[in-house]
Amino acid sequence: MHAQIVLFDGFDPLDAIAPFEVLSAGGVAARGQLTVELVSAEGPREVVSGTGGLALRTTAALDPTRSGLILLPGASGRIGALDADPQLDAGPQLDADADLDSIDALGPMEPEPIPVLLGRTLTTDLPALLKAAMENPEITVTTVCGGSALLAMAGLIEGRHATTHHLGLDLLDATGTHAVDARIVDDGDLVTGAGVTSGLDLALYLLERELGPRIAHAVEALFAYERRGTVWRNTGPEPAAF
Repeated sequence: MHAQIVLFDGFDPLDAIAPFEVLSAGGVAARGQLTVELVSAEGPREVVSGTGGLALRTTAALDPTRSGLILLPGASGRIGALDADPQLDAGPQLDADADLDSIDALGPMEPEPIPVLLGRTLTTDLPALLKAAMENPEITVTTVCGGSALLAMAGLIEGRHATTHHLGLDLLDATGTHAVDARIVDDGDLVTGAGVTSGLDLALYLLERELGPRIAHAVEALFAYERRGTVWRNTGPEPAAF
């Protein structure tokens, strides 16, 4: 099995790195049955996160025809409301050829709102690639934090059950997604995690689901971390209101 972790400009590093470490360790524990790779819509490149300019290098383009897992992180930046047009820029933008003096003249730059960072991905090839992946029965698409909001903004999870950071649950509802206030939501070929640190829980759950509980337990013990929360599934009787 192969896991593709998708990076885009402004991604949250912990959303991506925590699952990368957990899944990579799971691959070792499973004697190579799972491999993990950082990818982007554009292919190999340096991708700048939304946290302090930290950049990671992707090694391949996202391949929606390759069976396995695709994991989509959220963005990191200033918390802000989604405007009428989520693709509007916020704040000064720099040309790729801008010199250091030009950058200094702008002064300290305000981090951009997370919805703006997510909205910018809608102008790239990423939504089309994710749509193709979600139509592939051999792929499970997974998200951490605002990754599910990105899918929702792209119109890809209407009618599905999903979670996200607690500040983004209303956004999911507004797009026709059934927002669930849970740590992990398993909706079959769509598995979503809530806030940033839920990437650890999500990845450990994916190890259990795909490779078995013994592999997941071994990695949990290695990282000295106990998974949190009950995985929500749309099964069983509906609970009465408290």
